[in-house]
Amino acid sequence: MPASPPDRPAVRRLDPVLVDRIAAGEVVERPASALKELVENAIDAGAGQIEVTIQAGGRRLIRVVDDGIGMDAQDLALAVERHATSKLPDGDLDRIETLGFRGEALPSIGAVARLSLVSRTAAGETGHGLVVDAGIKGPVRPVAAERGTRIEVTDLFAATPARLKFLKSDRAEAGAVAEILRRLAVAHPQIRFVLRGEGSGLTFPAEAGAGSWLRRLAAVLGPDFAQNSAPLNLEREGFTLDGHIGLPTFHRAAATHVHFVVNGRPVRDRLLLGAVRGAYADVMASDRHPVLALALTCDPTHVDVNVHPAKTEVRFREPGLVRALIVSAIHEALRREGGRSAPSVAARTLESLRPTASPRPAALLRDEPPPARPRGSGQPDAFARDFFSAPPDAAPPAGFEEAAQARFEGEIDRPSATTPAPAAPPAPADPGGHPLGAARAQLHETYIVAQTPDGIVIVDQHAAHERLVYERLKRERAAGGIARQMLLIPEVVDLDPVEADRLAEAADDLAALGLSIEPFGHGAVLVREVPAALAGGSLRGLLADVVDALQEGGADPLARRLDAVLSRMSCHGSIRAGRRLRPEEMNALLREMEATPLSGQCNHGRPTYVELKLNDIERLFGRR
Repeated sequence: MPASPPDRPAVRRLDPVLVDRIAAGEVVERPASALKELVENAIDAGAGQIEVTIQAGGRRLIRVVDDGIGMDAQDLALAVERHATSKLPDGDLDRIETLGFRGEALPSIGAVARLSLVSRTAAGETGHGLVVDAGIKGPVRPVAAERGTRIEVTDLFAATPARLKFLKSDRAEAGAVAEILRRLAVAHPQIRFVLRGEGSGLTFPAEAGAGSWLRRLAAVLGPDFAQNSAPLNLEREGFTLDGHIGLPTFHRAAATHVHFVVNGRPVRDRLLLGAVRGAYADVMASDRHPVLALALTCDPTHVDVNVHPAKTEVRFREPGLVRALIVSAIHEALRREGGRSAPSVAARTLESLRPTASPRPAALLRDEPPPARPRGSGQPDAFARDFFSAPPDAAPPAGFEEAAQARFEGEIDRPSATTPAPAAPPAPADPGGHPLGAARAQLHETYIVAQTPDGIVIVDQHAAHERLVYERLKRERAAGGIARQMLLIPEVVDLDPVEADRLAEAADDLAALGLSIEPFGHGAVLVREVPAALAGGSLRGLLADVVDALQEGGADPLARRLDAVLSRMSCHGSIRAGRRLRPEEMNALLREMEATPLSGQCNHGRPTYVELKLNDIERLFGRR
C-alpha cells in the first residue's frame, strides 16, 4: 500500500517583524552597513555637519547627529514603516537623485536592534521622539531637541544573536565604520564629518571655494596626495569626469585608496576598477594600486543605482562609453604630466639618507683616548700623544693648531701613492633650461648624476632607457609598423614545446611588432627579423619574455596583450646596468627623457629618476 503524502504546509503571510528581520539581512550586514544608511539619510536631509559616535565597533552603540531639515511627528511615524520614503516624490525608479531610496533602512535596523529617533524641523516649536525595539514600534512623543535629527542604534543584532557570530573584532568593525565615513567624506567635501569612538577619531572640516575637493582629498588620502597627483577633467556624450589621480610612482599595495563617486554616491564598481587598472597598466606593476578619486556625473537615467541592496554597485546603460572615458582621461592626464616623478620618491630618498643618532664610542665614554689611526711608521707623534692624554677640558699643547694645519695642507698638496689620479671630469654643460639638468657623473656604471639649477637628479639608466624604448616601439607601431632588422643568418631558438607552440600561434601578431618567427621542428622556432631597436640582444631571453607576456595576457584585449609584449621586449633593447656611458650619451638620454611622456617611471612602475632640491641637501648637512 503506497505511503500517503505528507500534509502540504499552507501558504501564509509572514509576520511583519520577521519580514523586517529578513530584510535586515540584506541591508544591515555589519555596523558599518547600518552607519552608511543613517549617514546617507543625513546627507539627503541637507546636513552641513554630521557627527558619528560608536562604541564596541558600533555593535553596542551607533549615534548619528545631523543639522538637516529634520522631521515632524507625521514623517517620524512613517519613517520606520517599510517602503516609506521621501526620496521618490514621483515614483520614478529611473531617475534616482538621492543616496537613499529603498525605504527599508530604518525599519530593518529597528527589527534587529533598539532604534531611537529624535528630530525637529526649523518650523517646529518642539521636537519629536520615537523608539523601535526589536521591531516593536513605540508611540511618537514630543521631546526637547535642536533642529535636525539624532538617531541612536544600541545593541545591534540583539534580536538576532546568531548574526553576532559573524562580526569581526571591535577594532576591525570600527575600521570598517571609519572607511565608510572616509568614502562619504570624499563624495561630499561641503559637509563636516566627525567620528568619535573607542581608540579612533576622525574630523574632516567642511570645505568650500576653489580647491575644496583637493583639500578634502588631502585630508582623507594623506597630505602628500596633493603634490603627488594630477587634475583630470573630461566631458563626452553626456558624461562629465572630474578628479585627481596619483602619479604612477605614488602607489599603494591595496586598492583601498581608489575612490569613485557617481552622481554624488560613493561606489565600488568592477567596471570602474577595471578601467583604472587598464589605464595604469603601462606604468604600474600589476601588484600595485594607484591613489585617486574620480567623480562621474551624468543624467540619472544613464545609470541604474538600484542593482545592489547596499547601493555600493551601479550599472551603466553604456558601460563601454564609461570605460573609454575613464581610460582616455587618465591617459591624457598622465601624458600631460610628461615625465614627472612623484615628489614623495625624493622625500623617501632624503629620509633614507638622513643620518641617525649614534652612541658615542665606549672609549670616549670612559674618557679613554681612541686608538690612533696608523700613519707612516704607525706611531702617533708627540702632538697626538699630548692631545689624547690630556684631560678633556685642557687646552691643546703649544703649537698643536699650527702643526695640524700644516699637516692638513701638506696632505692636500701631496698625492697619495695608493689613491689613483681622478679621471678627467666630463665636459661642462649648462643645466639651465633643462628640467633634468646636465650630466655630471656616472656612478657604478648604473646611475647618472645630473646637476639642475636648484638641485641634482639621479637617474637609473636602465629603467629610464627601458621606458624610452617602449614608448618608441609604441609610436612606431601606431605610425604603421615597427622598424625591423633582418638577421644576416636566421637563428634557431630551442624552447619548451608548449612555449614554441604559443609563439607559433601568435606569429602574425608578433610580425606586426617587428618580430618575425616561424616554427622549426619540435620545440624550436626560427627567428628571421627583430625590431631594429632590439637588435644585438639575446634572442632566447627575448622570446622567453614574449611567451610570458602572452601567457599573462590571457583573455585581455589584443591591444593590451601586444602592449605587454612590447613592454617585455623593450627591456632587452635598453641600456643595461653596468655599461659605462660617455658624457654626450648621458646628456642625450636626459634630453630624450624630457621629450618622452611617462618617462618618470619604467614599465614596471618604478621611478626612473630621483630629484633632490639643493635646500633639502643642505638640510642634510646642517647648512640650513
